[in-house]
Amino acid sequence: MNRTSNVMSLIVVVATCSLLGACVELKQAGRTVGHASREVTKEIGHASRDIAKEISRGTKRVLNEATDPEDESTEDES
Repeated sequence: MNRTSNVMSLIVVVATCSLLGACVELKQAGRTVGHASREVTKEIGHASRDIAKEISRGTKRVLNEATDPEDESTEDES
């Protein structure tokens, strides 16, 4: 019986080591996908922020031109 117990323990140890190797590979694949997703999301966020800033600046410029008729008249006279 002692020999059967040793064989079962050996099988458990080998199976555990095999599963650990597979877990490491899955973890690395998940890390790679996660980092790639993070980088893509960061680039999309930065581009969206830059576009929003440009729209805001353009809107402010148009509003300033529309609400400041004095500046336009002085430019025309020069």
